[in-house]
Amino acid sequence: MGWLESAAVVDSPPRMDTSGIHLIDTAFQRDHFDAAYLLVEQGRGAFVDCGTQFAVPRLLQAAQANGLAAEDIDWLLVTHAHLDHAGGAGALLQALPNARLVAHPRAAQHLIDPTKLIAGATAVYGEAEMARSYGHILPVPEHRVVVAEDGHTLELAGRRLQCIDTPGHARHHFCVWDEQSRSWFTGDTFGLSYRELDGPQGPFILPTSSPVQFEPEALKTSIARLLAYRPTAMYLTHYGRVTDVDRLAAELFEQIDAMCALARQCDERADRHRCLVAALTALYLERARAQRCPLDDEAIIGVLAMDIELNAQGLACWLDRDRR
Repeated sequence: MGWLESAAVVDSPPRMDTSGIHLIDTAFQRDHFDAAYLLVEQGRGAFVDCGTQFAVPRLLQAAQANGLAAEDIDWLLVTHAHLDHAGGAGALLQALPNARLVAHPRAAQHLIDPTKLIAGATAVYGEAEMARSYGHILPVPEHRVVVAEDGHTLELAGRRLQCIDTPGHARHHFCVWDEQSRSWFTGDTFGLSYRELDGPQGPFILPTSSPVQFEPEALKTSIARLLAYRPTAMYLTHYGRVTDVDRLAAELFEQIDAMCALARQCDERADRHRCLVAALTALYLERARAQRCPLDDEAIIGVLAMDIELNAQGLACWLDRDRR
């Protein structure tokens, strides 16, 4: 059986209400790259992902624009501990007196004590880039953290949200099911889809294997779990709401396999990283053209350059780990 056919279907009432979900551009790296979301229900609010410290004013402004004071925010759910998703969690909670942080068991410890997160990211980016891109990464008080095991549910003024474990991109990743809108907040599990690349056939999508815990089979299983709920839409951190879910999922499955095959072809080469970057660039350009993306090749590469580099690094980590 294929991934689509083998997923167990989760039955729930076919409700189509998408009201109360607001996209916030965190302005990380560039516009329309990194999103957080605000859910509003009966005068109460919840954020899903939060970007970096620099995004905190934008999140607070979004709450105010939707009639909420800081005291009205009950939850901050972070899909995983990568800094573009959760780097500003400690700073944001300082401004939200009643909110609690909801995190995967593997992520919670790093948000309570971000020492290892900071050290790992600094080793990769250097102190100057860390300060420029991420600012200060503040710890989250342990008493304000809710550890969400697989299947954990919570309510926002009666609106039911469920967290399910979705490894593959990272082992500390969950996705959030909003029963009311029949939608997922997918973090990085359902890939990357930038609005600049939307064409007449719909969105273009690609997986993300960014370092250091890419696990292709686990990622495909996680995507299949999302599909089992029969969602009407996916809310991606990178970037925005997408529909046509079954088509996009099929494209993710195909590309995960293609990326792994290309990685194995590059594995024994002395210039492995350069080979991976070139192979991934060619793969994404071919698929973008087939999808009739409106940009020319140079512009497409410009949009995807950071992700191509990170995917090459992620595949290299996977190859090295798989060999051990």
